[in-house]
Amino acid sequence: MTRGPGTAGDGTGEAGAASGVSGVSGVSGVSGVSETNETSETNESKATHGVGGTGPAGAGGRAPSSPPPPGAPSGRTGWRAATERALYGPGGFYHRPQGPAGHFRTSVHASPLYARAVATLLTRVDAALGHPAELALLDIGAGRGELLTGVLDALTTPGQRGAGERPGAGAGDLVARLRPCAVERAQRPAGLDPRVEWRDDLPAPSSLTGLLIANEWLDNVPVDVVEVDPDGVPRQVRVAPDGTEELGDPAPPADAAWLADWWPWPRTTESGLDAEPDHGWDAEPDSGLGAEPGSRAEVGAPRDAAWARAVRSLRAGLAVAVDYAHTRASRPPYGTLTGFRDGREVRPVPDGSCDLTAHVALDACAAAGARATRAGTPVLHTQRDALRALGLAGRRPPLARASTDPAGYLRALSLAGEAAELTDPAGLGDFRWLCQPVGPVAVADVLPLSLPLPLQLPIPPRDGSGPPRAS
Repeated sequence: MTRGPGTAGDGTGEAGAASGVSGVSGVSGVSGVSETNETSETNESKATHGVGGTGPAGAGGRAPSSPPPPGAPSGRTGWRAATERALYGPGGFYHRPQGPAGHFRTSVHASPLYARAVATLLTRVDAALGHPAELALLDIGAGRGELLTGVLDALTTPGQRGAGERPGAGAGDLVARLRPCAVERAQRPAGLDPRVEWRDDLPAPSSLTGLLIANEWLDNVPVDVVEVDPDGVPRQVRVAPDGTEELGDPAPPADAAWLADWWPWPRTTESGLDAEPDHGWDAEPDSGLGAEPGSRAEVGAPRDAAWARAVRSLRAGLAVAVDYAHTRASRPPYGTLTGFRDGREVRPVPDGSCDLTAHVALDACAAAGARATRAGTPVLHTQRDALRALGLAGRRPPLARASTDPAGYLRALSLAGEAAELTDPAGLGDFRWLCQPVGPVAVADVLPLSLPLPLQLPIPPRDGSGPPRAS
């Protein structure tokens, strides 16, 4: 499976996201998990699962949550608080000794080729910055430091530099200038390269020059879940430690505003769900033309704030978020919240026994990052395209080599298989790379791809106040 680092948020707004930005290694989310038991696959990539359910229970989706009886005590909390506690609280999932790799596999774990590709990207960013005296490599949600270890190995082992790319002029002393830093809530692992700085929160604003990478981090930043009730009213979903849910109060204004901008609801018509989603808030609750009862969404505002804060830590360079994601034009109608444990997708239960994850609204994160100081225009690519632009071709070696160099042929064949896994359009290759330049770096200079994915940027609100609305 694929997964990545997550960080928790505490309170509301950016301050709350700041604590969540501390970077716990996390996971990838998969959509449309029913309220049943585990799947049969093991060691799967979350990217292999479909985004979003297909309908209420019985149609492959999640059954609508039940409203609480009048006056009944709940003992439940919103999913954001429950996830924070289950993943990052005392005894939480990400504080367990085996670490994330004991439960799922990210691109970092799939192959050392991924770290080599990041090393290639780092050398290109270094060149775009003019080879600064100190070059930062910041890994947010670093897990056990596997990515930084792999990049250092790629930069120092002959023949291993980023997917075979030769260093450019002035890059010979890159390793001497490099400042590798891991942001992770878990304790520093024993035996980690002493050159790696280990911290539990983000560096100060505008304090770094270099490359920031957040591989499957944002999907573990906790978010609240909203569900449309039978009257068409979007309500907070409240959950108990055993995973049972109920509908709570109507979504607060801040959540409603985020959803109106970034997660348009599908409308109900006489013939069923409309192919063109509309804002659930714009329709009469009982008109039959509002949001479909049972529709769910994850409120991504904490992730937006976390990403904006991460981008602000750069004085100049490139920030890259890698995750399984969706955009405003293709939000899943029943959300993507799910759980992972022991290599399997499971029902999400916030008791610390499993990873809790949901796909990321990366377009909303991109808009938040674009508003960060000195941030340039963000670009979105698939992992398949990004890795190929970094030299990861994954071509099979010629069969003739098997007779002249059997051992070399087998090594090359193995690497080709690993490259194929990283770029598989039905798996890890379908992950999204959000590339956010800061200062003089242009994304096209370090990832020369002619066809980035469509990415809608926000336009100012009509009344001139509040957060920008999506175009």
